[in-house]
Amino acid sequence: MATTIIQAEYQSLIFEIRGYKVMIDTDLAALYETETKVLKQQVRRNIDRFPQDFMFQLAKEEKAQLVTNCDRLSNLKHSSVLPMAFTEQGVAMLSSVLRSKKAIKINIEIMRTFAVYRAMLIEDKSLSKEINALDEKINEVFRYMLDKIDALHQDKATPRKKIGYKDYQNE
Repeated sequence: MATTIIQAEYQSLIFEIRGYKVMIDTDLAALYETETKVLKQQVRRNIDRFPQDFMFQLAKEEKAQLVTNCDRLSNLKHSSVLPMAFTEQGVAMLSSVLRSKKAIKINIEIMRTFAVYRAMLIEDKSLSKEINALDEKINEVFRYMLDKIDALHQDKATPRKKIGYKDYQNE
């Protein structure tokens, strides 16, 4: 039960930026119980381990949008340094750069969280397909019902013979 709570916390740390599911350096530093500066320093010392699809630096606009959408990152608002974003592979690579036992333990949990996140996305897509199929069936039923209602209105549109007293003066 405790791991699901931890995974739920980690899932809130995952963002989608540039089409990648990423975690921001400040969140990772907090999880690894190190300073963001130290984490970035280790990454820069081992930069050849982090290609663009493992880690990238956010643009000013991306940083502004992230700070606007996420209250816990408000401390980045006035920082002149642009944050780094790490993909799942980048987070895995961090474990080889940050070698503490805490880093390894947290890394394992984060990898599990990414796996759960991926499974949820796949499940969401299959659920979306089912919903679309049901929606199409409902639309067919509504079209059928509307056609039947229109047919009934067509029948009522034909003039009927008047019933009741005749008005001889207007004839």
